[in-house]
Amino acid sequence: MRIALTANGPGEVAGWVRPLLRALYARDPGAQVSVFLVPDDFATGTEAATLRAMFPAARVYPPATYLRFALGRPIDDPPDRVDVVQYLGGDLLHAVRLHGRLGGRAATYKFARAGYRKVFARAFAIDPANVAQLRRWRIPAERIELIGNLAIDGALLEAGAEPEPGAPRDGVVIMPGSRPYEVDNLVPLFFTAALQLARERPEIPVAFGISPFTSTERLRAAIERGGDPRVFARRGRLVHDAGGAAAFESLDGSVRIPILRNALAAAARARLVATIPGTKCIELAALGKPMIAITPLNAPEKVAFNGPLTYLDRVPLIGIPLKRAAAVAVARRFRYHTQPNIDAQAMVIAELHGTMTPGRVARVIQERFDDAQWIATSGERLRSMYREHVGAAERMAASLLALAG
Repeated sequence: MRIALTANGPGEVAGWVRPLLRALYARDPGAQVSVFLVPDDFATGTEAATLRAMFPAARVYPPATYLRFALGRPIDDPPDRVDVVQYLGGDLLHAVRLHGRLGGRAATYKFARAGYRKVFARAFAIDPANVAQLRRWRIPAERIELIGNLAIDGALLEAGAEPEPGAPRDGVVIMPGSRPYEVDNLVPLFFTAALQLARERPEIPVAFGISPFTSTERLRAAIERGGDPRVFARRGRLVHDAGGAAAFESLDGSVRIPILRNALAAAARARLVATIPGTKCIELAALGKPMIAITPLNAPEKVAFNGPLTYLDRVPLIGIPLKRAAAVAVARRFRYHTQPNIDAQAMVIAELHGTMTPGRVARVIQERFDDAQWIATSGERLRSMYREHVGAAERMAASLLALAG
């Protein structure tokens, strides 16, 4: 099989591409896979290197190389043709462009447009609501296949790995996000909350679960700077022990918090996770892990949006105030900010919205940590919500192989 995929940021690469490629290679070890990473404001810049480490047999092209290829310019080692082009992130137009250049058949996942209804031979859906959405985009019913959420398989796969030393059994794992503005500002905010937790509840073990897409250099710069003044954070240090394990340390050296790279394996053994809205909330839900998700609006002009709103802050004079207002308006428009809560139409995940202080975050972590009834009921409800999605990657891989002929 010869297949080309489009992908963009860390959520799509880890949650969609990774489980699908594992399933494809398991079925067809000789599959010729080309992953084109397309331009995206949510990307970290480390997606290509991470994918190459995960799948050495795959060809992985970073965004600049993809753009050259899309414009008809020469690149090193390009595929000459493929059997299938599969959309797995980014703007749909990139998958359509690759299909035009590489031929084969085209497939999409979750998203479509009415104007592309004749392009996609297969549209994979996450759930029945997504099936209805694809029909509204005028995708013929016979081309839609309900397979489930790929992120569930990705989460179970990662969580089954052996946890790293320092994983806090029955403690708290903090997962602050991997986008640049999240690392720069939310790592210091959560670090300061963890310092307060260590002072007030030293018996609760805490660790940071950091994305493999986040470089150590970026982490070091973030913790040493302490974030934007509006996140009210303290500065710290990034240190390594004799064995090379990394940790965040208070400036006085009294508190050290482990940094773990296999976050979901650590989270699976924790009592509670503190995080932000995003793909990780669905992954944690699949593990039945109670969590607190914060939407901080301390510096709203730094937040990235889907679409042109994300560039508002670049407009001279009025851009930053306009983007601040837009970010607050978007946040207030929606009652729930995490997908599991949206799916359940209930606050199964504890959400905090608005201006955050580390003290408030630390206080809510303690309250939820001590609420044994909430821990039990939230965990079981989250786990039950996504059970039927298990095996989505296998179902998609089988369908793609059949589509390729």
